[in-house]
Amino acid sequence: MSFIYRELRYWLDCLLLKWVPPSLPAMQLGPDESSQNPTMVQFFTWDARHPDMSWWEHVAKEAPRLAALGFTQIWLPPPNKAMEQTGRGYDAYDLWDLGEFDQKGSVATRWGTKEDLLKACDAARQCDMNVIIDAVLNHKLGADRMESFRAVRVDPLNRLRDIENERPVKGWTAFDFPGRLGKYSSMRWNFNHFTGLDWDELTQTNGVFRICSEIHKGWSMWVDTENGNYDYLLGIDIDHRHPEVRGDLFSWGSWILDTTGACGFRLDAIKHMDRKFLLEFIKRTRNHPGRKRLFAVSEYWSASLRLIIPYVRAFHGQTSFFDVPLHQNFHRASKAGASYDFRTIFKGSLVKSRPGDAVTFVDNHDTQVGQSLESWVDTNFKAQAYALILLRSHGYPCVFYGDLYPNDECFDAGISRTLKQLLLARKSFAYGPMVDYFEHRNCIGFVRMGDSDHAGCVVVLSNDPMLDLTMSKVRMNVGLHQGATFHSLFDSTRTVAIDSDGWGAFPSSEDCVEVWIKSGEY
Repeated sequence: MSFIYRELRYWLDCLLLKWVPPSLPAMQLGPDESSQNPTMVQFFTWDARHPDMSWWEHVAKEAPRLAALGFTQIWLPPPNKAMEQTGRGYDAYDLWDLGEFDQKGSVATRWGTKEDLLKACDAARQCDMNVIIDAVLNHKLGADRMESFRAVRVDPLNRLRDIENERPVKGWTAFDFPGRLGKYSSMRWNFNHFTGLDWDELTQTNGVFRICSEIHKGWSMWVDTENGNYDYLLGIDIDHRHPEVRGDLFSWGSWILDTTGACGFRLDAIKHMDRKFLLEFIKRTRNHPGRKRLFAVSEYWSASLRLIIPYVRAFHGQTSFFDVPLHQNFHRASKAGASYDFRTIFKGSLVKSRPGDAVTFVDNHDTQVGQSLESWVDTNFKAQAYALILLRSHGYPCVFYGDLYPNDECFDAGISRTLKQLLLARKSFAYGPMVDYFEHRNCIGFVRMGDSDHAGCVVVLSNDPMLDLTMSKVRMNVGLHQGATFHSLFDSTRTVAIDSDGWGAFPSSEDCVEVWIKSGEY
């Protein structure tokens, strides 16, 4: 019966999606009145540090170079004070401290001081790039004091099942923010503002504990149903139904945008947050002068489109979503090599089902080797994956710092060189209608027909480096360029002649990625 119910529910969600407007067309993705393809960069890795300057100073220094590559938005790491000086900000301690107050061992965050942050945001804007704030609203860590209260230990695999009776516990749940002294927000947090925690100091016990009292309502029902109820993720879980919590977070949303001049949010870990709160958070923040086109992208981590679609419907065009299913397809393709049927690369992806809601990406800080969501796309398929998100007409692409800039975690110089060329191809050529030629198992192609200002391009991709390039060609029509010659963007000595009907036979390359443009256009 549960299977039948899930199938009916999914069918209903898909049916009702017809009345849900796509999110991205209503959002600001780049400078107003610009016809350039918009592109986002995630400007950090998990262990990002610069040896000679703060990270925010690094952002400011690189802003002109990023703009020249065609980036129109820059996603910054969480700017808030973390539980420790080296914390990335996902271990959120104080959202209102952007590196201004002496808390948790320093004034600066891992990324730098508030002054440096504001200079970086200004540098980005001067280069016509919008700033995206990574908002960590699900939990807190690094409390200033312990408190005693009552709680129930629950089954970690089914949070709706109690495995102990209610009993006294002691936990790190009091947040006083002594270094800030009430500036910007006077709220001091205590156990009444949270739903759960993972450590009982009284019994020195790890686990998932649901906080109990006369005012506590248990886990929110408006969260993902994984593990029965996935309200609790880590740390001290915030109760988004509490009026004081809601008021403080609503105020912070507007304050952080006003303070930094940012144009929107990346919303962390939304499957663990009360959907009703989050929808109101976005709507309230957007309901200010000049913020009607506020950008929002949500991290709902699941490779299953069936699980993402209900969230797309529930948010009714108020947020876009990272296309995790497409990323997982890239990961599987990189592992399978030539045995992967390239024609199926978009199967089950959000960009295929709802292109107007899909923020596409290849990798990020969580998918790096050794991280919690490890699913790294190997170098044998990374360039193809970037070509698929950067040069096609569907979805909004996000490029990972770790693939673009030298670093000790995941950098490959060859991938970086190709990525920069693909970015310039997106900026200069990848415009107009798109026609697919997904006819061969290991070699696919598509054409961007161009528009009044751009000539368009032809893209050929393969996932078998052993293909005979003289034989494995994709025959494609380039429209009104009859009799022209196209050459490789990567090697101008390679050419393809177009016949009188607009057809040409386009090969891939030894690197499995080839972009062809009309000779004389570059």
